Amino acid sequence: MRDFLKRLPKAELHLHIEGSLEPELMFALARRNGVELPYASIEEVRAAYDFQDLSSFLELYYQGMSVLRRAEDFHDLAMDYFRRAHAEGVVHVEMHFDPQAHLARGVELEAVMEGLSLARREAERELGMSTALIMAFLRDHPANEAMKVLDSAAPYWEMLDAVGLDSAERGHPPSKFVEVFQRARMLGIPRVAHAGEEGPAEYIREALDLLEVCRIDHGVRCLEDPALVERLRDEGVVLTVCPLSNVRLKVVERIEEHPLPQLLEAGLRLTLNSDDPAYFGGGMLDNFMACHQAFGWSKETFVQLAGTAIESAFMSDKRRLELHRQLAESA
Repeated sequence: MRDFLKRLPKAELHLHIEGSLEPELMFALARRNGVELPYASIEEVRAAYDFQDLSSFLELYYQGMSVLRRAEDFHDLAMDYFRRAHAEGVVHVEMHFDPQAHLARGVELEAVMEGLSLARREAERELGMSTALIMAFLRDHPANEAMKVLDSAAPYWEMLDAVGLDSAERGHPPSKFVEVFQRARMLGIPRVAHAGEEGPAEYIREALDLLEVCRIDHGVRCLEDPALVERLRDEGVVLTVCPLSNVRLKVVERIEEHPLPQLLEAGLRLTLNSDDPAYFGGGMLDNFMACHQAFGWSKETFVQLAGTAIESAFMSDKRRLELHRQLAESA
């Protein structure tokens, strides 16, 4: 099964590129940029990956990204992930990135966009991989700050495939960002949002009704609201689920307790993703394998999940047709 899942053409729709920063690259960039890390070794960094919740993860996450200073750092970060993902059979990657976390450190948006854009072109040229870019707003920061970031990104609006909403969910409902997302809609930029991971099912409803999102990132707590489940099914809303992430952040204690089987049985449209692979136990292949081992899913189920990801990805119709053809051949 591992060989089959590796060959399966996989599209990843829920990845935070800063969360792909492996300790080895973190130390290399720290040396290059003269950044002092609070860890003595790679092993010490990995030992810190025992998170109690989303907040404890975010503390390390922001600490790690302190090594990202220049355009070449963002290029190296993205290419490091693209190469690993390509080796696992990933053919399309949609990157969330957090401009506010970089601007707060004095890193200009130009450096972020230049580095990521160069890596995207290189991935297509060298790996045959398509990519998309999602500019995410930090929901635990003021909404007016997000609006300023969106406006300051005007030179790059055409490069954005979507805007998103991420970071600490509890106490920060989607309704806080209505005006920001309305602005993005007026600009013709698609919208996605994290909802229903640590926050309640009501946040999913808010993201749909108030932010007018086309996908829900995570969404696993929708099962607490049967009427919402029915709506998600009837409207064909896609949930970008991240199983190993949910285990690491204690959304569920064990992968065997994950609600993925119930979500599938409810007829919902799901995709599997890695979220922050450097911190949460692995990339796409590890997430697919974990589900196989926990749930005993058939090849047909994984083909269905891969097909949903291709169908709901931000890509050209030509690329979508090409990947559907690859998927049919792999099955």
